[in-house]
Amino acid sequence: MNSHFLCKSSGVLSTVLPTAFALALVAAPLAYSQKVPLTLSRGDNSFAKDAAEGGMAEVKMGQLAQTNAMNAKVKMFGERMVTDHTKMGDELKGVASRKNITLPSDISSKQQSTYKTLSAKTGADFDKAYISDMVKDHEEDIAAFQKEANSGTDEDLKAFASKALPTLQEHLKMAQDIARELGVSVK
Repeated sequence: MNSHFLCKSSGVLSTVLPTAFALALVAAPLAYSQKVPLTLSRGDNSFAKDAAEGGMAEVKMGQLAQTNAMNAKVKMFGERMVTDHTKMGDELKGVASRKNITLPSDISSKQQSTYKTLSAKTGADFDKAYISDMVKDHEEDIAAFQKEANSGTDEDLKAFASKALPTLQEHLKMAQDIARELGVSVK
């Protein structure tokens, strides 16, 4: 009698276990996908990468402005770039961490080239070159952040871009005002 009971029990187990295992295999990715998106759009991924590189470049060049600039307003602008872009970078890293986005750890080769050019300058030459670059860079940043805020597909990246826009717009206005004071033509 006991052997008959074991045979029926093992028959049930041999049917239930594979079914439970199969359900677990199907359900696990679904549960995981609700926490972390499996894919990020190419545009969102590109925005996150570019925003990270751009922010790191603003910090690095802002630090350079604090040592190479002659004009007090340029030095203070550089300090502001370090403060604000460090904060934005930390916020972006938080979003990236939650989304499993791998951000670059250094600035792009183009930004490295700009840094190298700027680092060879001091005084008034540095002031004009740096502020000119900051005007151009912030115009490009505002366009990219506006595009992400309006048409990005990831809600967290859209929110990050929207939150950062007023600060970037303020930076652009500051850079344009300083450029005018230095006699640098701006749009």
